[in-house]
Amino acid sequence: MSLKDSLRIMVVDDMATSRGLITQALDDIGIKNYITENDGRRALERLGSNPVHLVLSDYNMPGLDGLGLLKAVRSHGATQKMGFILVTGRPTPEIVAEAKKLGLNNMIKKPFTSDSMKQCIESVVGRL
Repeated sequence: MSLKDSLRIMVVDDMATSRGLITQALDDIGIKNYITENDGRRALERLGSNPVHLVLSDYNMPGLDGLGLLKAVRSHGATQKMGFILVTGRPTPEIVAEAKKLGLNNMIKKPFTSDSMKQCIESVVGRL
């Protein structure tokens, strides 16, 4: 079984269109084992009972944003080792600095291509 077949990913984005673009890129890459969530708080609850290898999270979400989710993921023993990629349209220096401080593995800027998403994921989990 290849890494592509065994890798479990959670996509978190409050916008259905954005979730669709991310999952379409995953499909293009050949990753089929993913779940989606449209809310940071629900994502955190699901991650506790349904761990994944990698979280792809939007930055700008109401309630618990991407940085808040990253901080929560890193502070719980069951989830702290998960890979975490932040997806954002505006990666300001402040967001980048805070994300790195919280233990971000990588970041991808919107809009992205399937190839750039693959490179971003491979930098965290290894060659797909």
